Amino acid sequence: MPAQPRSEDPRSEAMLTALHLVAPGTQLREGIDRILQARMGALIVIGDGPDVLSVCSGGFLLDSEFTPQRLSELAKMDGAIVLASDCSRVARANVHLVPDPNVPTSETGTRHRTAERVGRQIDVPVISISEDMSVVTIHRRGQKHSLEPIPQVLARSDQALQILGRYKARLDTVSSALSALEVEDLVTVRDVATVLQRAEMVRRVAEEIEGYVVELGADGRLVLLQLDELIGGVAEDRRLVAKDYFHEGDDFDLLDVLRDLAALDDESLLDLNSVAAALHLGDSPLDGAMQPRGFRLLHKIPRLPEVVSDHVVARFTNLQKIMRASIVDLTGVDGVGEVRARAIKEGLARLAETSILERYV
Repeated sequence: MPAQPRSEDPRSEAMLTALHLVAPGTQLREGIDRILQARMGALIVIGDGPDVLSVCSGGFLLDSEFTPQRLSELAKMDGAIVLASDCSRVARANVHLVPDPNVPTSETGTRHRTAERVGRQIDVPVISISEDMSVVTIHRRGQKHSLEPIPQVLARSDQALQILGRYKARLDTVSSALSALEVEDLVTVRDVATVLQRAEMVRRVAEEIEGYVVELGADGRLVLLQLDELIGGVAEDRRLVAKDYFHEGDDFDLLDVLRDLAALDDESLLDLNSVAAALHLGDSPLDGAMQPRGFRLLHKIPRLPEVVSDHVVARFTNLQKIMRASIVDLTGVDGVGEVRARAIKEGLARLAETSILERYV
């Protein structure tokens, strides 16, 4: 049974772009903080194109340089403030927004209903600042995100980093086990699906943390450093595992595998059969034997370009044949001379010895 696609992430690419604009360290965020400190409300539209102007009525044409001080002063007036798309200029102020009343909204207050309708009708970020509750909400493409206090976001990102560390440790364990099984020619569908499952889990947690980093702005530098350290090489390893084992068809390639894995909902990701189905293995049972093509282990050999690895795999078809090939056999491959052939032979031998030692010692 095919897996159902995941529901859309609440922090989509469009929302992440909007969060970049209001992240700590930006002038717009400083202006928003000033409005909050003054216990005022505001309605801000980021974008002054024809589609935005089509829902604007009245107000003042300013076209002046943006500063946080000007934003907070203009918020004292009724109506919306319209900024340039890069937030470099204040285009209009005291504007009455007139979106389509038929656009659905779940908000109750006039300011917030208008913000949601404009955000749904036009692809621009619309920021509403609640005067009573001091809450900043961003609307875009029908999505809604309320900004949280920085200490709260930092706490959530720290918790997510701890989870990511545990997931990454488990991924390293199953990935090392897969390497040893590949050397011994004992790989099963279950082994491959387990590695892909763990790699996808790591990717999803990392994606969530990236959203926190965007929201933290200048305060997220240390979180980003920890994230980069934890996920280094994971995306490449995930791709190479899939490249080693998927069954290619006329209408199915490696990008489809990675796309299908990313589309699995959380429940399906826990089911190894669903993960294996993304490789298009047909009716192969989880305990069915598999043979790697060899891309992943060849990638571990220093200074061996992937295009040369592709030529080696194309010539010998699987890892076991590559490991049994002599230096003379390897030099017959396009792009492989005697020095590189010796490096491949010795590199695979070292990887085999290391993998087996890690598995059994």
